[in-house]
This record gives sequence, structure tokens and C-alpha cells, in this order.
Amino acid sequence: MIKKILILLLTALIVIQFFRPQKNIASGPSANAIEKHFTVPAGIYQVLKRSCYDCHSNNTVYPWYNNFQPVAWLIAKDVKDGKRHFNFDEFNAYPNPKKKHKLEEFVDEIKDDKMPPGIYTVIHRNAVLSAGEKQQLIAWADSLQKSIN
Repeated sequence: MIKKILILLLTALIVIQFFRPQKNIASGPSANAIEKHFTVPAGIYQVLKRSCYDCHSNNTVYPWYNNFQPVAWLIAKDVKDGKRHFNFDEFNAYPNPKKKHKLEEFVDEIKDDKMPPGIYTVIHRNAVLSAGEKQQLIAWADSLQKSIN
């Protein structure tokens, strides 16, 4: 009986490998990207790329384990949710009140140590924000928010 269950589980694991989610990889740069319309200092941009863009842009750099189901499904869901909350590549498409609100949420998430999430930083140690980087991101977002009419 246990042997049959193991065979069924192994078969199911093999079969699900053929059902892959669509990857979050854009064909080119977005015309609405935040850095094309607002000042994003090089240091801030590097921190955003390293710690935020995998889930909050139109281009995710996928780890090797994204080639296996059901892990790829979980990553695809996290990326979809992240882009729904804040997408740096679509930022300029937001109406101004929404831009301000998104920046408020961005600051709150950083202040509350919710971003980047622990499940991400456990594996991606380089995405952990230092206290100085958090302060820089908060100051930049506050300044950007004030510049939006």
C-alpha cells in the first residue's frame, strides 16, 4: 500500500513539471518605468533592483529552483501579488493620487520591516536592507511623493 502511494506521489510530481506558470520577463523596457519619469539616484536604483525588482517590476531574475513545480507556482503567485501592490515599471501609469498612495505604502512597508519579506531574504541574503539603506529609501520616497502634484 505504501509503495503504491509513493508511486502515485512520484508520478504526480513528474506530471506537474509539465505545467509551468508564465514567467515575468518583459520584452523590453517599460515606457512607464519610474526611473524614466522621476529622479532615481544611482544608489537608490541599485538597492531597488537588488531588493525589490524581482517582485515589483516586469522583469524577475529567477533562481534555479524556479524550474521545479510547485515552487515555480508559488514564486509566480508572489510576483503577481507584488506587482499588484507596487510595480516600478508601471509607476508612471498610475494617476497622481495613486502614485502618492503607493509611495506611502512603500515607506510604511519599509518602516515596518515587511519589505523585502523574510521568506525572500532568507534565500536572497543580498536583498536584506541595512538601516542606512532603509533611511535612504524612505527619504527618497518621501521626497518623490512631495514632488508629485
